[in-house]
Amino acid sequence: MAASLRKAGIRVTKQRIALMQVLAEADDHPDAFELHERARAVEPSVSLATVYRTLSTLEEGGVVHRHSFEGGGARFETTHEEHHDHILDIDSGAVIEFQSDKIEELQEAIARELGYEVVHHRLELYCRKIP
Repeated sequence: MAASLRKAGIRVTKQRIALMQVLAEADDHPDAFELHERARAVEPSVSLATVYRTLSTLEEGGVVHRHSFEGGGARFETTHEEHHDHILDIDSGAVIEFQSDKIEELQEAIARELGYEVVHHRLELYCRKIP
């Protein structure tokens, strides 16, 4: 965790290490409030203001991704994971990660047909479970 902070040129503090630990262990996409609660369990001195400031710094440093899914506030995940896309269950609010080579190939083909090269993309599918 400290290495990720140093690599991004971010000063290492126990609060930032606690936040990075929580982000690294998260199997969901927590918002700032959830991260604050989890980080306080690791390091009680973490304030909500510190979480917000640190998340901005981590995002600028390329250490975390900020997701602004429709109908909700910003959610976060580390950038250490391989590229993936998201399905958002509009009934439960669950965020499901998935990876599809077919989708990746199709996006590349469409961009090429239009004379472009994909530099970055995000795919979010807003879905409802089939009964």
